[in-house]
Order: sequence, then structure tokens, then C-alpha cells
Amino acid sequence: MSTAPIIGHYINGQIHDSAKRFSDVFNPATGAVQARVALAELKTVDEAVVAAQAAFPAWADQSSLRRARVMFKFKELLDQHHDELAAIICREHGKVFSDAKGEVVRGIEIVEFACGAPSLLKSDYSDNIGGGIDNWNLRQPLGVCAGVTPFNFPVMVPLWMIPMALVTGNCFILKPSERDPSASLLMAQLLKQAGLPDGVFNVVQGDKVAVDALLQHKGIEAISFVGSTPIAEYIHQQGTAHGKRVQALGGAKNHMIVMPDADLDQAADALIGAAYGSAGERCMAISIAVVVGDVGQKLIDKLLPRIDGLKVGNGMNADSDMGPLVTAVHKAKVEGYIAQGVQEGAKLIVDGRNFSVPGAEQGFFVGATLFDDVTPEMTIYKEEIFGPVLGIVHVPDFASAVELINAHEFGNGVSCFTSDGGIARAFARNIKVGMVGINVPIPVPMAWHSFGGWKRSLFGDHHAYGEEGLRFYSRYKSVMQRWPDSIAKGAEFSMPTAK
Repeated sequence: MSTAPIIGHYINGQIHDSAKRFSDVFNPATGAVQARVALAELKTVDEAVVAAQAAFPAWADQSSLRRARVMFKFKELLDQHHDELAAIICREHGKVFSDAKGEVVRGIEIVEFACGAPSLLKSDYSDNIGGGIDNWNLRQPLGVCAGVTPFNFPVMVPLWMIPMALVTGNCFILKPSERDPSASLLMAQLLKQAGLPDGVFNVVQGDKVAVDALLQHKGIEAISFVGSTPIAEYIHQQGTAHGKRVQALGGAKNHMIVMPDADLDQAADALIGAAYGSAGERCMAISIAVVVGDVGQKLIDKLLPRIDGLKVGNGMNADSDMGPLVTAVHKAKVEGYIAQGVQEGAKLIVDGRNFSVPGAEQGFFVGATLFDDVTPEMTIYKEEIFGPVLGIVHVPDFASAVELINAHEFGNGVSCFTSDGGIARAFARNIKVGMVGINVPIPVPMAWHSFGGWKRSLFGDHHAYGEEGLRFYSRYKSVMQRWPDSIAKGAEFSMPTAK
């Protein structure tokens, strides 16, 4: 009988840790099981939806100012528990502590944006559009919404959704990744301390059973998802088939063009951080460097000493640059991609397989890996690896680089390093990708903008957070009004027009 602690659900303000099924939660740096997470059944999901439905009328009827005040307090509590949340991320995901702290900060920024709800939710008013009629619009909550979030950002991505849903008057059910679920319960407790009524926010732990239950439940009005493209496409298809509004952010294969006029030291530093930060487990990680002209070998010569100097170890160690992958299964998957790259003819310059950290030999570590002579036909070019693997593709000119990137099925993030303003402008205008960086390797938009890609990196009509998030979590209503003393006698049979 396992003695590992149980990570449970949070429903109607209470923790529920009983379940028929459980899944192990590992410490990626040691490989040891550190907890077990309860996996929801249909009944668990239904209990969460019922609690949220009961809480919805009163919460929706609150003024936007009252809802914003809860967010202000929540933000204060997140600041106070900043390091605790970061430590949970390190312990369950494996990323280094400095990176985990950055994740928490980027999540808090969305909460800060949501604190402006009274201003953000202001509507438009048109006085006397004709015949004594005034016209204005409202944005009203949808009802009970749900979010399914990935393992690689167990704090930041839920905070892309939770504040946006709550300040617009919705109730919310979070289904976090079962690989690193603890942060969700701490955030739930902080929301309660901030004054959020019971039932407005709930956490359902689980796997595909819980996801399918949320997709099919008649009480869920909208669902947000961030994760791989196959699952995003499935969520979008199933959610819309069941009449839900869906926002599903999928996978990526992010490129970085390196022009001959780029500062190669800056480009190499950018690639090291963007390819190997968080062990490559970021949807905005750069996994392909597109080198233009004869810059390829020069760039490799810059990269090699930087790769050699990377410090890989337990994320809680202050001097670690890169930690382990999240599970043994994912480690094996990434190493399989490396083997396939070799088999398909890519030149393996640095091999991260069979990487061992002294004192943590059972940890899920893969070292920084570098391929040269990658071509678009290869699996390691086409598919998202989600590990510390960087491939280099050679093209003759800028136009070929743009054509290459635009031909890829993913369109999440992209970057170009150049000193030429004309190239930068052409790149920004002609690239078919949702988030673009110019001498910025990971162009994640700030909280008051919105996050999302193009093509098979996004399913649905709205990007995440920012003004796009507010639109996703609210329903537009137009109101026209006039009073009896301005209404002419008799029926009107012609199409009304402005007068």
C-alpha cells in the first residue's frame, strides 16, 4: 500500500481526495514517486459542475468592481506565495527555480490585467440613432467554463484562464495536468482567502475521463485548452460538437532565422536559452535555427562552447541552467526522436542521450542536443519534440527562409535575428505565424496583448488572455431602447433605418 500523499480535487470550497483511480506524481530530478493524484470519474466532474452552476447567479450578479477586488487580493496572495509556487513547479515539473519564479511572475501579470475589469468591460453607447432610439452593447458572462492545462506551465497557463473567466462573471473548473497537479490546489486556496465564494472556482484532477466528461457535460458553456495539436484538435471537434465555445491552443515548431548581418554572439545566446531553457518543454521554444547563406558553421562554432558550459541538474540548485524532463516516458520519447534524426540522416553534433547527473542517476535527464543538416522531410523537423533538441537548417537567402517557415503546418512562434530594418519589416509582414520576434527569441505577448498562433497551432476564434480573453469569456449583447412618447402611432411595415 503506497504511503505517498494524495493530491485531490477542490469542489465547492473543499478538498476531496477519495477516488477509485490514482496516478503517480514523480520528482523528475530523482525519479522517485512523491505523491499520488486522484483521477476523477464522471460523478466527480458532475459534482464540480453542479457546485459551479449553483454559485453562478450570485457571482454573475456582482459588479465588475467587486470581482476585480477579489483579483486584487488574489494578486497580493500570489506575491506572498511566489516562492512556494515556484518550489512546487520545480518539485513536480523539474524546471529550474529561477525559471519557475519567472513563470509565476508571468501568471501574476495576467491577474494584474484582470484587476482592470471595470474599465475593460465598459461598453459603447450611441445616443439617438434615430427616432428617439438609443443603442448600446453589453458583455455578459457565459456561465460555467472549464480549462484543461498542460504540464509545462502548471501556474502560468491556468492563470491565462482563471482571472479572465472570473472577472467577466463566469464560474470556472480547472483540469490541470495530472503530472504536476499540486499548484492548482494552492491557487484554489488563495482564491478562497481572497474572498472568492465557494463553488465559483473548482479543480478536478484527472486524465482523459475527466476531459471527455467536461467536453460532453451540458452544464459547461465554454472550454479552454493548451497542449499538443492532436489533443487541441480533438478538444475543438468534441467541444463544438457538444455546443460549446472552444479556445484550443496546440503545438509548435518554432523557427529562428539567423541572417548573415546578425550579431552572432547575440543569436547564439538567444538560441541557447530558447532551445534549452526548461529542457525545451515550452510551446515557444526555438527548435529550428534557419541559417542563411554561409553563417551556419560560424553559428555552430558559437553554440558549441555555450552548450558545453550548460549546467544540468536538480532545478532547486541555484547554479543549474537546465533541469530534467517531466517523466521517464517523455524522456524515452525525446531520446527516440534523437535516434530517428540520426537514422534519417541529420548530422548529430551533440548527443544528449544517456545523460547522467551525479547523485541523481535515476532522474529524467536528457542533455542538450544539436543537429546540423536537418531537412524539411525529416521527422525531427516536422514534429514537435518538446525536449532540448535544436536542429539547424541551411537556406540560401531570406526569401527561402520565409517560404520554408510558411510551408510548415504549425504557426505558433517565430524569430529573426538581423541588423537590417528592411528585412525585419518584410519578415513581420510576410511570415504566416501568430507571434513574431525580431531579435527577440521567445516573443510571448504581455498580459495586455494576447497569446496564440496560426494554422494548426490554434483551433478556435480567440487567442488567450488580454482583450481576446475577455471576448472569449463573455457574450456580446446589443440593446436598442426608446420610450412611448417618441413612438409614432400606427404599425410600421418597412425596414427601419436611421433617421
